[in-house]
Amino acid sequence: MNLRDLSYLLAVVEHEHFGRAARACGVSQPTLSVQIRKLEDLMGVALFERTSKTAAPTAACLQLVGHARDAVTSAEAILATARNLRDPLSGRFRLGIIPTLAPYLLPLIFAPLRQALPMLELEPWEDQTDALLERLRAHELDAALLATEVDGPDLVSRPLFAEPFLAALPPEHPLAGRSVIRETDLARDILVLADGHCLRDQTVEACGGDAALGGPLRAASLPTLLNMVAAGYGTTLIPGLAAGAAQDAGIVLRPLAARAGRTVRIAWRAHFPRRAAVEAVGEVIATRLRGFAEGAAAGAV
Repeated sequence: MNLRDLSYLLAVVEHEHFGRAARACGVSQPTLSVQIRKLEDLMGVALFERTSKTAAPTAACLQLVGHARDAVTSAEAILATARNLRDPLSGRFRLGIIPTLAPYLLPLIFAPLRQALPMLELEPWEDQTDALLERLRAHELDAALLATEVDGPDLVSRPLFAEPFLAALPPEHPLAGRSVIRETDLARDILVLADGHCLRDQTVEACGGDAALGGPLRAASLPTLLNMVAAGYGTTLIPGLAAGAAQDAGIVLRPLAARAGRTVRIAWRAHFPRRAAVEAVGEVIATRLRGFAEGAAAGAV
């Protein structure tokens, strides 16, 4: 039994046709058919019910196909890891990113990353901070873009850029006429995200530290929060990269008196063998966002 034969098996299961499976594998139909027959002889079971038009997996095949898929996937992962170790700036790079950052940062960095690191295959994964850290520790991510420090000796991080918070107000709000907003003045009708979002904790801290801020509303996403502000339901703090989306919704933005904000960081495992890839990705992002904090604050006036 070899991995090539298992790949043929998976192709026939997928296509339920020997001819189509052979074309997908880049071999002749007789070659594929012979190898499947040898596999059936080796296993001692029929893997397919053959007709002139189809090749339907048997019950035995359906019990075995999961093991075959695991074997092929593991072999491919071994080869991919070996390629990545030869050249850390090539191959798949799984990058976690928090939800309050992903939709605003990713469009800004995809093109620069492709240009600077053309052999790197970026795979973004959006999730909340705790989930990203769990995936990072489980080796399911290579790095993560966060807005908080990481804990524990197993993870390290480096800052990439500072992102100021901006006051987001309905146009008719009493505070909208001010050029600068004090964070504590927003506390009366501020809206916050649901638990689990680091932006929620940062907003509460900036506005006085009262965990009851925001009332019963706990938005699951920043776009929902922006829509509620645009509808006149209340105010909120937004990260500077979301300024464009807020202004498109007709929201008034103002800088904050205490200049509250957050630092976006890239985190990775302390012993990750492709640290060069992490640092290269981080440098591209840091270069793209250099000077962003000053420009965002000025543009909100």
